[in-house]
Amino acid sequence: MKRFSGSNFTVAKDREAKIQQILAILHKWGIHTLGQLAALDKEELGARLGPEAVRMWERANGKSERLLKLVRPPESFDERFEFENEIETAEPLLFMLRRFLEQLTLRLSAIYLVAKELTLRITFTNKQRYERCFKIPQPTNDVDLLFRMLHTHLENFKSEYPITAVSLDAQPIKAASQQFGLFETTLRNPNQLSETLARLTALLGVDRVGTPVLEETHRPDAFRIEPFSWQAGGTTSLSSHYSTDATERVPPISIKATSRVALRRFRPAVSASVFLSENVPADVRSANVKGKVAEQRGPYLASGNWWDETAWARAEWDLQLENGVACRCYQSGDGWKIDGVYD
Repeated sequence: MKRFSGSNFTVAKDREAKIQQILAILHKWGIHTLGQLAALDKEELGARLGPEAVRMWERANGKSERLLKLVRPPESFDERFEFENEIETAEPLLFMLRRFLEQLTLRLSAIYLVAKELTLRITFTNKQRYERCFKIPQPTNDVDLLFRMLHTHLENFKSEYPITAVSLDAQPIKAASQQFGLFETTLRNPNQLSETLARLTALLGVDRVGTPVLEETHRPDAFRIEPFSWQAGGTTSLSSHYSTDATERVPPISIKATSRVALRRFRPAVSASVFLSENVPADVRSANVKGKVAEQRGPYLASGNWWDETAWARAEWDLQLENGVACRCYQSGDGWKIDGVYD
């Protein structure tokens, strides 16, 4: 769409007003048709009404030239099919999807493009629609590879109602050509990795396959699973976050303040029995750590998400046992647990 600046819009508005003024004068002269306008003398019309009237006269006589602006409609890469009979098995659906992919890749290859994304839509007899978007790790026109991606997803697909229609859309992109740096790397076969992840997702569930990402909270070990995405530069792993956090914990009193120790965390945390003396840990018993407490620091109180059902609260202690073991333990709603030991 062509955009008009403030000055261009004002000029166009003034020209429209001028044309309306000329038409009003022509109507007073009794000129109401193009034939009557074309019969007037060009020079006299220009002398009386100006150059805009001359341009109107030239259009009426077919003497003006307007260049035709060719506007190509946006290319659409989609295939649709409505089944005459309702289908309840995957074979006819896969057969149509295979044909869709052959047609789409043929059209894409003809204009030197590849598919970067596929959108599958399935319509059922109750008029509901299922939609799934497939991100292609490495855009391609390989029919077999794209079909395996769809087939893997549909292997465990179930619906309560028969299928009446199916459609497949492809988002095109130019074939990527990238030169990596000396210390950069790429996946050997991104599409094979994507297929493997799709099979694992179908087997284990969406919330159990992906990349762990730290939550924006102070709660220890709080993370979420996000879909895996490869970046050539590398990303910071979850374990590196916890390692950095552990080294900055204030050590127990018996360790020199100038030294730094790392917390070797137990995952999951080990359940423990802690005996208190005046609300202070005096003795610890667990499968990994046991002994009487010689010195302690705490409690360090932490809490969050008090506004919803995921509320949490804990009181942490740094303990030095008589046998020389330094550990971190905490008390929460489900009792005492050993978070780890200091090395």
